[in-house]
Amino acid sequence: MASADVTSTGADRQFVKRAMSAPLLAREHELNLATRWKEEGDERALHELCTAYMRLVVAIAARFRTYGLPMSDLVQEGNVGLMLAAARFEPERELRFSTYATWWIRSCIQDYILRNWSIVRTGTTAAQKSLFFNLRRLRALLRDPTDGGLSPESRAYVAKALRVDEGEVDRMASRLSAADRSLNAPIGEAGDSEWQDLLPDMGILPEDETMVERDRATRREWLAEALSDLTDRELTIIRERRLVEEGVTLETLGRKLGVSKERVRQIEHQALRKLRCALTRIVGDPEEAGLIPST
Repeated sequence: MASADVTSTGADRQFVKRAMSAPLLAREHELNLATRWKEEGDERALHELCTAYMRLVVAIAARFRTYGLPMSDLVQEGNVGLMLAAARFEPERELRFSTYATWWIRSCIQDYILRNWSIVRTGTTAAQKSLFFNLRRLRALLRDPTDGGLSPESRAYVAKALRVDEGEVDRMASRLSAADRSLNAPIGEAGDSEWQDLLPDMGILPEDETMVERDRATRREWLAEALSDLTDRELTIIRERRLVEEGVTLETLGRKLGVSKERVRQIEHQALRKLRCALTRIVGDPEEAGLIPST
């Protein structure tokens, strides 16, 4: 395993050495290469163009070494960005390729860091990404003495500088100060317990769940008894209008029952009045029992 690491390190050094020793391109030659690749699909021109700017990939990747990810992976992602830049570069705009490629290289490396820095997705919005990559820099400039979280003054300064909410700054600071921890990691030297044993169960307690289910069953019995006071037509209207997720329209029920929609509305109003009377007789106060909404 150790020999493999040494080999990998040696290969990385050779790659960096080759990248930094590649000849720089004159503006006219760079434009010629980009034009040949775009218009003729000349892969030799693409290879020469990308090889000349491998040094740019290495330089940008080196700025992100403090995030704890392998330099070789950062360079690889930067190369992806370099290839994307070459595919989208427009020579006719007379812009230097290095200026255009820098954005793509940095973007690919930053996306890779956000995906792999933690098993939990750290930044999803543009503001959160900016906060993730700039908080350490601003904190170093402020020389904040507070351990862990930020002082109120520093938090306000960072929030204003990056145009984010102070709460977002506080959460990101806490996130950056703590590494991922396995829930199965043992606690203490004996290791009899795991961190997941300390997590509270946010679900409903078994006794509370039993009481809720019993209340539901009781309400169903009360409602079934009250519905027995309705005629068949009233029961049909109540079921299709009030006891389903999406009730049918008055017009649809009218066609089904052979009456006008106004007559359906009248029958529905009458049935609801009967239900209220029946429930009052059964439980006393149907609103307090949660059987009908309070008025």
